[in-house]
Amino acid sequence: MTTQTAFDLIFRNALLRSSATSVDIGVKSGRIAAIEPRLACEAVEVDVGGRLALPGFVDTHVHLDKACLLERCGHIHGTLGDAIRAVSAMKRDFGVDDVYARSARVLERAILHGTTRMRTHVEIDPRIGLRGFEAVKALKRDYAWAIDLSLCVFPQEGLTNDPGAEELLIQALRDGGEVIGGCPYTDTNPNAHLERIFDLAEAFDVDVDLHLDFDLDPSWWHLDEVCRQTERRNYQGRVAIGHATKLSALPPERMKAAAAQLATSGVAVTVLPATDLYLMGREATHNAPRGLTLAHKLAGDGVLCSIATNNVLNPFTPFGDASLLRMANFYANVAHASVSDFDTCLDLVTELPARLMNLGDYGIEVGNPADLIVLDTQDSRFAIAELPDIVMGFKAGQQTFARQRPELFRPRR
Repeated sequence: MTTQTAFDLIFRNALLRSSATSVDIGVKSGRIAAIEPRLACEAVEVDVGGRLALPGFVDTHVHLDKACLLERCGHIHGTLGDAIRAVSAMKRDFGVDDVYARSARVLERAILHGTTRMRTHVEIDPRIGLRGFEAVKALKRDYAWAIDLSLCVFPQEGLTNDPGAEELLIQALRDGGEVIGGCPYTDTNPNAHLERIFDLAEAFDVDVDLHLDFDLDPSWWHLDEVCRQTERRNYQGRVAIGHATKLSALPPERMKAAAAQLATSGVAVTVLPATDLYLMGREATHNAPRGLTLAHKLAGDGVLCSIATNNVLNPFTPFGDASLLRMANFYANVAHASVSDFDTCLDLVTELPARLMNLGDYGIEVGNPADLIVLDTQDSRFAIAELPDIVMGFKAGQQTFARQRPELFRPRR
């Protein structure tokens, strides 16, 4: 038993992915001060009971501003273009309070499902103006006690073809936008779109997170231009692409070359299982393609990858509960992941997305914020396989939620 200086809080009997036996975690002033077996100190104690402790899930790609729209969209859910047009028509009437309320509904579910870090993509264009941005900025402030929210501002409906969009983007970047995104496949001049997005990224010294190559035709793509821009501007490790469903349509040799290109350029890939599966292959009458890029395979080839939520209850994805653990399980099923892949699938919603977002203070390590969630399992592989309950969460050493363990009421004999 080791004697330590005073702590504010001690987590007793926590199982970490890096440890074979349970440890204690001492917290002082909201940060992890010690990780050792049997810390000797008087402090408030939380008994983890030998269950798995994680630093929280990291969601790299969410659209909070257009979540929870099912009750107001009157179109038949269909293609990507249908979804973009439907939301474009609705967002003209979005108010700050409306965006805030819908976003908060999803954000609270994400917190209760163990997410502690999130990047939300916020649409900026002349139709919505900065109303969605102002709402999500307020959300970032109001929920900082439970989650770190990063704002990626982007033009969903193009840039060079949408007068006024660039000026609004610049205003958002000056007023708190932390990442810039793009959507070249909706622009009449995709390469000019990408050039300008990278120009703004350099000017404001922010990372880039793009919607890219979102269909199943591998005969053309914008991936080459993104890699070229990344290398030309020395932006390796600061660029991510979301969807990239074209990669799922590549034969093995082309996929091997694409993986090498991504790894060399330092461009990360975020796979969005719910949306990618829902929107891709809809024209097929049978044997529909899945449209799911295999993130765990790419990660094995040296490409930084993540799995994320994307949309919740809207024309792009009329499902969702903001649970990254469920999303990782869903992905593992569809991607034919084997038991030996389960740890990597968990990495895809924890360690790897933290690297994608360049979070230098993520992880259960001395000196980092005491952000912690507890899963009702003793084996990290079973986090993916059996979806255990997430029983409690802490942010900077303060408890943010608790979930009562279900109880069976057996009949009396």
